[in-house]
Amino acid sequence: MHPLNKHTWWQHLDPNLQPLLRQIWIPIGVPGHDGAKKETRQALLDARFGADCWRISYYVRGRIVSKSEAIREYEQSYRLHLHQHPEMVDFLVTTCGNVYDDNVSNVYDQSYEQPHTHLNHYQDIAVRRVIAELVEDVTWPGVSETPVETVALTDLNDGQEHSLPRARGFRGSYLLQLREPDTPGFFLNPAVVPVHDPSLIISSPLLTAEWYLAEGCQHLSVEAFWQMSKVIEVRYDKFLALGPDRSNPLGGLD
Repeated sequence: MHPLNKHTWWQHLDPNLQPLLRQIWIPIGVPGHDGAKKETRQALLDARFGADCWRISYYVRGRIVSKSEAIREYEQSYRLHLHQHPEMVDFLVTTCGNVYDDNVSNVYDQSYEQPHTHLNHYQDIAVRRVIAELVEDVTWPGVSETPVETVALTDLNDGQEHSLPRARGFRGSYLLQLREPDTPGFFLNPAVVPVHDPSLIISSPLLTAEWYLAEGCQHLSVEAFWQMSKVIEVRYDKFLALGPDRSNPLGGLD
């Protein structure tokens, strides 16, 4: 039998042609919410494809784009939501000194790229960025400049006091967690904040058990957009190297 076939064809290409396969990237599945599985998923995909040969991308308005482009839509949802709800802004800037998601150490993160964290957290960063912008906006006189300082902040969850940096524009003395329904800042949970553009709304019958589809505005939320638009892309030569496992490239991810 001729050795060239659909399972091995790429191995028989002229060596000058094979590098072209390394320039092609393809989506191989929709992983959904990582949560506490972030590190184990990364280790599995690193081992399967190589650390630099796979990436998390996002489906945004008919295109698969980078995280940096997609996160702008996430942040814009918070921006418009807070602009439309001055009562939330007033509460934040008068009552709180900072906000966090899963851990008070979140207050030190300014970047959406978080390879060092056990869990990703974006809502607190988005809120801090939007409030900092309002400091510069003369149409928001109730949001004013605050000194760069470390202060004592009392966590509204449990009354514990923490010495933490004050977020820009926040002049209160409390620390606000933006997470589960029983946390004080649930009103800014990403399942509660609607995605700002209807063209970003995606639905899937396969993801009905996910937590963000049972809270807030469900599939209309910024969290639903973020999780349901997420795709795993891999370099095509690494996909071909899976051989018979090409039909289930994300096997074992859960």
